[in-house]
Amino acid sequence: MSVIEKTETVPFTLDGYEVEAQPGETIWQVAKRSGWEIPHLCYAPEPGYRADGNCRACMVEIDGERTLAASCIRTPKPGMSVITNSHRAESARRMVFELLVADQPARETSHDPESSFWTWAGKVGVTDSRFPRRGAPAMDVSHPAIAVNLDACIHCNLCVRACREVQVNDVIGMAYRGNGAKIVFDFDTPMGDSTCVACGECVQACPTGALMEATLLDSAGQRSVYADKVVDSLCPYCGVGCQTKVHVKDDRIVQVDGRSGPANENRLCVKGRFGFDYVRHPQRLTVPMIRREDVPKVWDDEVDPANPWTHFREATWEEALEVAAGGLAAIRDRDGGSALAGFGSAKGSNEEAYLFQKLIRTGFGTNNVDHCTRLCHASSVAALIEGIGSGGVTAPFTAANESDCIVVIGAKPEQNHPVAATYLKQAAKRGAKLVIMDPRRHDTLARYAAHNLQFKPGSDVALLNALLNVIVSEGLTDRQYVQAHTEGYEELVQRVASFTPEKMAEVCGIDAETIREVARLYATSQRSIIFWGMGISQHVHGTDNTRCLIALALTTGQIGRPGTGLHPLRGQNNVQGASDAGLIPMVYPDYQSVEDPEVQAKYRAFWGQELDPKAGLTVVEIMQEIEAGKITGMYILGENPAMSDPDQIHARKALAKLKHLVVQDLFLTETAYQADVVLPASAHAEKLGSYTNTNRQVQIGRPALDLPGQARQDWWIVQEIARRVGLDWDYEGPAEVFDEMAAVMPSLANITWERLQREDSVTYPCEAPEAPGTEILFAEGFPTADGRGRIVPVDLVPPDELPDADFPMVLTTGRMLEHWHTGAMTRRASVLDDLEPAPVVSLHPLEIRRLTLEAGRAVRVTTRRGTIELTVRADAGVPPGMVFIPFAFNEAAANVLTNPQLDPYGKIPEFKFCAARVEPVEGQAAAE
Repeated sequence: MSVIEKTETVPFTLDGYEVEAQPGETIWQVAKRSGWEIPHLCYAPEPGYRADGNCRACMVEIDGERTLAASCIRTPKPGMSVITNSHRAESARRMVFELLVADQPARETSHDPESSFWTWAGKVGVTDSRFPRRGAPAMDVSHPAIAVNLDACIHCNLCVRACREVQVNDVIGMAYRGNGAKIVFDFDTPMGDSTCVACGECVQACPTGALMEATLLDSAGQRSVYADKVVDSLCPYCGVGCQTKVHVKDDRIVQVDGRSGPANENRLCVKGRFGFDYVRHPQRLTVPMIRREDVPKVWDDEVDPANPWTHFREATWEEALEVAAGGLAAIRDRDGGSALAGFGSAKGSNEEAYLFQKLIRTGFGTNNVDHCTRLCHASSVAALIEGIGSGGVTAPFTAANESDCIVVIGAKPEQNHPVAATYLKQAAKRGAKLVIMDPRRHDTLARYAAHNLQFKPGSDVALLNALLNVIVSEGLTDRQYVQAHTEGYEELVQRVASFTPEKMAEVCGIDAETIREVARLYATSQRSIIFWGMGISQHVHGTDNTRCLIALALTTGQIGRPGTGLHPLRGQNNVQGASDAGLIPMVYPDYQSVEDPEVQAKYRAFWGQELDPKAGLTVVEIMQEIEAGKITGMYILGENPAMSDPDQIHARKALAKLKHLVVQDLFLTETAYQADVVLPASAHAEKLGSYTNTNRQVQIGRPALDLPGQARQDWWIVQEIARRVGLDWDYEGPAEVFDEMAAVMPSLANITWERLQREDSVTYPCEAPEAPGTEILFAEGFPTADGRGRIVPVDLVPPDELPDADFPMVLTTGRMLEHWHTGAMTRRASVLDDLEPAPVVSLHPLEIRRLTLEAGRAVRVTTRRGTIELTVRADAGVPPGMVFIPFAFNEAAANVLTNPQLDPYGKIPEFKFCAARVEPVEGQAAAE
């Protein structure tokens, strides 16, 4: 069949009207597009859902055919005559609904009287049934987020497809036979005891209320909560940037659904769907506060967030702003701008990040401004800017759909970027070869991998250089691409010559033949793409790790084409946007160097202020300068360095030493314990602004809730501080700030506030006002001085601190599925805290046995910087000799233990490797 024939439309008649089907369209889809309504239950007309045709609710009559056809799976043929409203078709559909209604609870007492099922039943005229009812299964309320009511289940299998084909979690299935057939979780275990990750895709897909948000139901299992309004917005958590529908009742979020955005196509994870009620937590800050004069700062002091009045007093906004700004201005005027610093937030909007860095630079007179990118992907950005002239991703994670080989290294997307992980799993099921490289074995993602390389921690460069050795020595490079688009190749050839797989096998723990197989797979696949996370970046050799990944892509030409590229999975919801907006000490917005005289002149003229010509200090360096007495004042917006910084005791001592600390946040965080002024901020659900996700998609977030108490918008607070330190600011809102950003940031060219409001999401760069953004970058070269990508060879650099007799194990830290960052939000989200309520340390079962420990009992973990106590959890994915601790728990803060030594280029601490020991805590009973 020719290409022309494949793209021809199919003419047919629908209830006597001439219509045309696009290639592959079903009768149901054509009818929907043309304005017809045909009932459907087992079919979800949403991205990723396969039509099944099992419920028979969409039956239509086709002229000349003996049997009725399921319109959701039947494609039309030229000249076909389809009748949707014949007596035969309508009678058959009514019979289907009557049979199903027989087994349902009565509508008035059903779990969801407004469900899709009951809506369609009403439309076809079925309210009751003459058929006998089956026995009603017991309600399953074992899960804190999802209620299972199988008495409403119609076996449509939508939840099975949602779990297995859309989210690819493989938990839900159909089991048993005949009248005993039913939906099960794993091997028919209660949902709360199953391996369910609570993404809630099944809840959003279920047409009957058999699977529902537990918080919407009363004790009898009937829906009692209905929203007053629904607001289109964004998820406040990770860098995926999922679009959401926020359901609100009485100024409280009661439900969140996924929306069909370009990054999530309706999908959400447990945080995005169920982690919303922190916004109205009783510990929410609602009034400005000033430290009491009779309470001095003590570094290890603790304040009850529910009762801050032991340390603070309530203040008016006018008083709080005057004290906050006055203290900062006094330090500036007395000691100069270098005595001040600011930490902004990657959870705020682009507009807030831009205003904050502008305030620090023009109002404080310093470039000492940073945010959490320093603790996440700073080394990745340093290497990317050095190598290809841009710190953003070269392709979105959805490019995996077009890839033949997908490498995931130093990242656990199924935990940290769960929706992005769904696309990787779908690609692997399609046939793409998935290669996972990580010291910790993955959970669900590993099931789909062609290769799982569980290399020794800290040996990233050894493994990656060995891959490069194979590619070079076996002639697997793309010579034409290397010659036309790169520099530094000859030096790479010389450098990696000694990194043979046989030599590096002993260093990295991966056998030579596997290294060769993976190198060949990546280099020879038509389209290969690399994803990485903080397992690559959070090392003293993090920049070197990323340089190796760039070299892999450049030497093989696996960049600049669909299905290829380099993608550092960004952590927070707006870490990309905050970095773009200049919340970095050495660059202005769009990564323009603060030390470049031409750039300085441009911003000096644009902002109308003198600017510091020297690069500022990074997060950890600022703490060191506080300790040295050189920085004495700080303004911290939405960051919690008392929890997120390495060597936490040192960080807390530094914060307590500040003469003036202003903290602007939602809660009284551990950082705010040391504040002189605390300003109540706005939550994501209360603000209007733009956010940029890991895919470079600039998206609009809309307010769903009112501000509580006297809390104020973050941009407004920053502006009020700016006015009081001498700046003449008069912004009316985020739209005006965005316009200013677009005027000075080339990345926002052709993206206007009006366009964002209209389209919800626009990818940058964008070549014209109405053109779609460019998803795949660098097809014709790189934004470097000579247009070439730079290959930077590297040597082995060991971790800063190696295990020894006193500290024989390797400690690594990270996030967990249910909790985010320092836990300020997720620990106050009821469902998330129910799922993971207490700190744990994960060890391999063999390691637990070797140390004569017991899962569920308390242990003591010690490094050269401190000690914490927490509960042991057995995890076969953690290799023997390693300790893994999530850093979200303030009662056992992992960063008490971590090493503050920095990567020399990205200035990122080595969170992923330090020496530790584990000991039992005597007299502790096993946890339930």
